[in-house]
Amino acid sequence: MDKIVIEGGQPLRGSVRISGAKNAVLPILAATLLTRGRNIIDGIPKVRDVATMIQLLKDLGAKVESNRNEKIVLDTSNANNTEAPYDLVSTMRASCLVLGPLLAKLGRARVSLPGGCAIGARPIDLHIKGLEAMGAKVWLEKGYVHGTVDGGLRGTQFYFDTVSVTGTANLMMAASLAVGETILENAAKEPEVVFLADILNQAGAKIEGQGTDMITIQGVSSLQPIECHIFPDRIEAGTYMIAAAITEGEVLIENCIPQHLEPIILKLQEAQVDVEVEDSSILVRGGRPLQAINARTHPYPGFPTDIQAQFMALMTLSRGQSIIMETVFENRFMHVAELKRMGADITLDGNTATINGVQGLSGAPLMATDLRASASLVLAALGAKGQSIISRVYHIDRGYVSMEQKLSDLGARIKRIK
Repeated sequence: MDKIVIEGGQPLRGSVRISGAKNAVLPILAATLLTRGRNIIDGIPKVRDVATMIQLLKDLGAKVESNRNEKIVLDTSNANNTEAPYDLVSTMRASCLVLGPLLAKLGRARVSLPGGCAIGARPIDLHIKGLEAMGAKVWLEKGYVHGTVDGGLRGTQFYFDTVSVTGTANLMMAASLAVGETILENAAKEPEVVFLADILNQAGAKIEGQGTDMITIQGVSSLQPIECHIFPDRIEAGTYMIAAAITEGEVLIENCIPQHLEPIILKLQEAQVDVEVEDSSILVRGGRPLQAINARTHPYPGFPTDIQAQFMALMTLSRGQSIIMETVFENRFMHVAELKRMGADITLDGNTATINGVQGLSGAPLMATDLRASASLVLAALGAKGQSIISRVYHIDRGYVSMEQKLSDLGARIKRIK
């Protein structure tokens, strides 16, 4: 199992280009199951979760005609298999996104209960309730979600008890081929959801209201193949912004959408980090002293839960006390124990972390527990004195493209070892 070794204390300098958004491409790949023909998707990030989804589509009968550089050509003409097996689905929660398209297109589905990061229960009950409201019969049996529908899905009105990004995407895809009108209330507003709706519309769907909490879908009989370019990953961009700040470096974040990053930009500026915004780039200059500030995670457009761990690493070196509340997932503080091994002063009380800034962190052996926690440990190690060795870094490969190479190009002393 690979490890990452970091010699901390080196300011990062230079520019880094942001890759395509992992959380945007995964639902787009699932949406190809709604079509029949050659789908062309460009700007794909070469990360493990995307490779897993592509393999899942191949198992469902799709044919990969080309998968070079960042572009894939995917033919779904013969994607008629309806079972998503455990060995793939168990590694990635987003694989449950095939449930809605399979029921909408083929009327049947057998999808293993999903896995992924151990950051909370993240049940798919909202997906199931929504599909049942659309006329599907859904049940759980031996670790699999089974679904059937006679005569096609029907439009419905569905309210999400809690905002769900994958739930919104799944039901929106299913409703695209349903008979009649579907209204999704308390829907997710994330850029990835808006992008999916826009691309489905280009393929012939009739979706309105994306980006608001009420999405209306008029079902159509068929969709044309998808052709699109994936937009830049806002979480990757935010991670490198914090990397510049924690190392007191100067980094130009290229190929990003600043509008998607406003909550992160504002929090960094509040912490006295110098952030300059251009049309498609952001210049971040780090420096001490950092000002301790508070943060509370919320669904978009609030402060993203996927950047909470990285931001906490930064706050460990701030001046004063900061409080971070996690309101999206119930088990997303597993990085705290590892940060404390490096000398951080953090106290947990339920979903609230109180961080008292320290003068410095010390390198230590560390264990990654999930994707974003892994990134936070890398950032903490970059800002620490001495050597850190991070184990179980396969989590990083699920969501970051060549992270150690990009950091090395910025001057970090980082290497991967077996």
